[in-house]
Amino acid sequence: MIYEETDADEDEQDAVDASLPADAASVAGIEWNESPVATPGLKGAEVIQAFVRHLPNQPGVYRMMNEAGDVLYVGKARSLKKRVTNYAQGRGHSNRITRMIAQTANMEFVTTRTETEALLLEANLIKRLKPRFNVLMRDDKSFPYILVTGDHEAPAIFKHRGARSRKGSYFGPFASAGAVGRTINALQRAFLLRTCTDSVYESRTRPCLLYQIKRCSGPCTGEIDAEGYARLVDEAKDFLSGRSQAVKAQLATAMQSASEDLDFERAAVYRDRLSALSHVQSHQGINPQTVEEADVFAIHHDAGMACIQVFFFRTGQNWGNRAYFPKADPSLAPGEILGAFIGQFYDDKPTPRMILISDEFEDRRLLEEALSVRMDRKTSISVPQRGEKRELVEQVLNNAREAHGRNLAETASQARLLQGLAETFNLAHPPRRIEVYDNSHIMGTNAVGGMIVAGPEGFVKNQYRKFNIKSTDITPGDDFGMMREVMQRRFSRLLKEHGDAGPSLPDSAEDPDAVSQPGMPAWPDLVLIDGGKGQMSAVRTILEELGIADKITAIGVAKGMDREAGRERFFVEGKPDFTLPPRDPVLYFIQRLRDEAHRFAIGSHRARRKKDMVTNPLDEIAGIGPTRKRALLHHFGTAKAVSRAGIDDLVAVEGISRAVAELVYNHFHEENR
Repeated sequence: MIYEETDADEDEQDAVDASLPADAASVAGIEWNESPVATPGLKGAEVIQAFVRHLPNQPGVYRMMNEAGDVLYVGKARSLKKRVTNYAQGRGHSNRITRMIAQTANMEFVTTRTETEALLLEANLIKRLKPRFNVLMRDDKSFPYILVTGDHEAPAIFKHRGARSRKGSYFGPFASAGAVGRTINALQRAFLLRTCTDSVYESRTRPCLLYQIKRCSGPCTGEIDAEGYARLVDEAKDFLSGRSQAVKAQLATAMQSASEDLDFERAAVYRDRLSALSHVQSHQGINPQTVEEADVFAIHHDAGMACIQVFFFRTGQNWGNRAYFPKADPSLAPGEILGAFIGQFYDDKPTPRMILISDEFEDRRLLEEALSVRMDRKTSISVPQRGEKRELVEQVLNNAREAHGRNLAETASQARLLQGLAETFNLAHPPRRIEVYDNSHIMGTNAVGGMIVAGPEGFVKNQYRKFNIKSTDITPGDDFGMMREVMQRRFSRLLKEHGDAGPSLPDSAEDPDAVSQPGMPAWPDLVLIDGGKGQMSAVRTILEELGIADKITAIGVAKGMDREAGRERFFVEGKPDFTLPPRDPVLYFIQRLRDEAHRFAIGSHRARRKKDMVTNPLDEIAGIGPTRKRALLHHFGTAKAVSRAGIDDLVAVEGISRAVAELVYNHFHEENR
């Protein structure tokens, strides 16, 4: 699908209906209304009954909250009064709804113009608030797109993720960055579009290596004229917009014409471009013949877990797939989970013209109308019964079953490892949150502390944190001092935001409906430190100062003799250090955790070091933005040459006034201030 952006201030949210709020707190100018009902001491069905009498017979959205103010559930209704009355009756509900009603201590409401508007707002709120009794999408990473820029005389082709704020044509979504990279790589060979930044383009005086290996047509140095390059850009857009056969036919005709003219070198260029286009279309797995633009959703629900597989088809090409494992109550039917998931999925994403699904759900027509309103064009949602579309859904469903099976196996394996970890270190129960810490630096410079998090479902990367070492009192290279700072900052903030560390119980003991609870515990059940006695001493000192030493289980993992993997020593408070048998699964598990922490810390350190290496002295001068910086560098060549320039020399640069020139001069000549 192609999305044209014509204004730099526009982004992907412009497609959303104006009635959707940015802060999910109001809609169409109507704010949340806490009914003026005094309900002191009331809870459950009684408090709901108190609200019912004051509700209008209008569409809207409601929130149910517990005594602490946490949102338990967000729902929409064609009639708020009728829907909430069902809860107040207190009978005929599933166990999940019964528990939800019992915990309800307050409610809030917002009326909307239509039920469609209520559905859009409901999906927006569920994604933002993550209520424990709703179906939760959980994995909401943004999708990558291909961008052909439209704000430069020689458009470039880039991978793009995030808000579409730059003017140009966007093609996607693609399921992964790898799929985008492979496609762009092939498109470079097929259409010879540049992939360099505008600043690099403007500074070129001779063609780069990409031109030499026939991956770029060289517009930067005039190897191709503007008209010829524009034709290449149009051909690339046509191909990505679904007119691939027409583009291939044109190239084939041009190749034949060149061959007849005995211009075999030019014919070979067209041949290579045709080959690249064929490569794009031949590595697509599922490749429908009659589906031009569609997203296909299929759900497999078994063993208390649901897997939703999504395939993206644009311009007749398969642009990848992704598996999701939404958090939902096991009692919900597959169709209910799928309907709730799709509403959240498209809350901040453009929709295709066709959505194919494996299971019917109650609000399908309403969701179809809501998505059409958002995109201001027709979007259809259907459950195909025959033909290629049905076969397509079946293929996607098979992928969902396979992904479900793999996830079940991984989850079971992870559960056994966590149980083994608990037995090895005498923990009260298998840990739900493990935090692993490591430091990285070079001779004390660009020091970074890294924290990774793991749980029952593996690594939880959205919980990872890095700590740039800030203290000036730490001697460069002092690993113990760095670890003290990391522990101090981490657990001081945890105390401030989440209170004192309480007992961390397994799901079954804490809440029988724990499957509906999003996220992980704030406090770790187990802390692993990459280090020996010295690091552990630093950690325990901080934990004792904060008064939580008896509530946090911290274990040091020191590398074995000659830093050999498999001979690690473990340091636990009150016990002599020990090793584990060489082929113990728990030992391998801890090695994986430590290696991931090491990888994350080193990556964070390298990113910080790289940033420092490319820092330009001109960036430190207030009032020197990208435009003036570029003008100065183009005029003088380097920042060092700028630092040696006199005021009159600086004024000679376009866009540099005398006041700015004095500012730059004084920055490099402090003695003259």
